[in-house]
Amino acid sequence: MLVKYSDNYQKIVMGFMSYIPELKDLDHLKMELRLYTTDDKHQLLLYKNGSGNFSGIIALEIQQQIVMVRYISLSPSERSTNNIFQVLDEMQKYYQQATIMGSIEITPLILAWKQSKRAN
Repeated sequence: MLVKYSDNYQKIVMGFMSYIPELKDLDHLKMELRLYTTDDKHQLLLYKNGSGNFSGIIALEIQQQIVMVRYISLSPSERSTNNIFQVLDEMQKYYQQATIMGSIEITPLILAWKQSKRAN
């Protein structure tokens, strides 16, 4: 299940963001979080696993009918292709009519996810 970011989740989100190598620097991390809290075109969603615990985040940039997945950060114990695909499935429920794309780093995952959906 995905939950929209609110200030109540700030520390949780910062923890997941800190797993991303580019966001190891605290100032950079805070600047990134500020972008997602002040710009309507950027959205952070928290992912709850089957046990109801937060286990990751997905960062999105929304432009008209395109949703760009900028990054996905899961807790180390939850990092698997299956879990990433579950996050993407949940995200697609929010944006059913949108075209889903990924950043350069995420595009291979998005393509694999789309391919797995076609195979099923």
